[in-house]
Amino acid sequence: MQIDVLVAEIGSTTTVVNAFNVHGKAEFLGQGQAPTSVQDGDVLIGLKAAVAALAKNLGAESVDYIEMLATSSAAGGLRMSVHGLVYDMTVRAAKEAALGAGAVLKLATAGKMRRAELRQVKELNPNIILVAGGVDYGERETALDNFESLTDICPDVPFIYAGNLQNREEISLIAEEKGIRVHIVDNVYPRVDELDIEPTRRVIQAVFEEHIIHAPGVSQIRDMVKSKIMPTPGAVMEAAKLLHEELGDLIVFDVGGATTDLHSVTGGSPEFADILISPEPFAKRTVEGDLGVFVNIPHIVEKIGMEELTRIFPNAQELIDKATPIPVTGEQKRFIEYLTKTASSTALERHAGKLTDFYGPNGKKTLASGKDLTAIKYLVATGGALTRLPARVDILESLPEPSTSTRLTPRRGARALIDNDYIMASLGVLSLVHRQVALDLLMQSLNRQDVS
Repeated sequence: MQIDVLVAEIGSTTTVVNAFNVHGKAEFLGQGQAPTSVQDGDVLIGLKAAVAALAKNLGAESVDYIEMLATSSAAGGLRMSVHGLVYDMTVRAAKEAALGAGAVLKLATAGKMRRAELRQVKELNPNIILVAGGVDYGERETALDNFESLTDICPDVPFIYAGNLQNREEISLIAEEKGIRVHIVDNVYPRVDELDIEPTRRVIQAVFEEHIIHAPGVSQIRDMVKSKIMPTPGAVMEAAKLLHEELGDLIVFDVGGATTDLHSVTGGSPEFADILISPEPFAKRTVEGDLGVFVNIPHIVEKIGMEELTRIFPNAQELIDKATPIPVTGEQKRFIEYLTKTASSTALERHAGKLTDFYGPNGKKTLASGKDLTAIKYLVATGGALTRLPARVDILESLPEPSTSTRLTPRRGARALIDNDYIMASLGVLSLVHRQVALDLLMQSLNRQDVS
């Protein structure tokens, strides 16, 4: 069977292959999956098994394809540490760049690094280290000192410098003297109250592709792939930004077994623009590592409270003990739906900004901080939980708040959309080479409401 494009999503435990026709009528043809074979010493084994499963699902003996694309979170994903000057300024900007690129952020530090922090970095053994600090033509010494110290302990790790532009020549000299790989990009925080994180995001994804090649068998996959291999969360962000061009302001929910990721694409409401006290990226990603509906069930149960959970589900402990990655019975599904709703609402609360009243000599003044989501028009669901659970739409529609809320969350009237085919990540990387086709396929997946 001839297929135009295969997109492989190589996860830590499962490899999924999605098949698309992109010439003529844009079509999602089907999906195959198999266990990722990192443990077997070659992820290519898992990829071939997923392609075989795809052929079986399509009723074909085998499949041939013209192009292959890929995303990956195998090999532990993209572990990063970021180091800046002031936590609420350059460090936060560096974090936004890392998370938006799809990285797994393991450590963030502010100011001149101490011995204990340097030891943490060495033990972490990150795949990339991002050094920032100082607005352009501002403070210089902290970033230089941190770069010197970090290159001493992590000489084999690729570095990105995204700080004060006056340091670039000095950074290059240090790197040259020590034989260190460094990518120098535009300052993530060039001026007070201004973020510029897209150049850093692009470099992070490029370095990720170089890193992922070292996973067993991935070098062979790279030879098969037409475009770049993207971090899977970064591909979801690409799809979210593409969808924004068609629909306007939106937020994407991805509730998984271990984490809950949110991707918002919005400039906020004019109502709060003049009272925001710090800049936020137009496209923002947050990762809640304690909010998963399988691996991290204990954290969600702790947040709800066992007494409350038992009131709703008298056999809650049994449901927890017998939880599986994919719920099967009606009772299991209702239980996971309740946990998914808690994970979604908690992640949204953490992602969103808020209004705060301050009192001074001239009376009360209200200021806004964090990401303003009040202009969001669409709540989009991807990921296993929110694309397969029966109450997925009800969960999303329960999240918006009235306009009187002090939290800058989506307001009542925001519409729920489901990625029914669970293909947002694949379409994110597909958009790099077939942009309009990716958008057409995404709209097809969102508009189809026939999944039970």
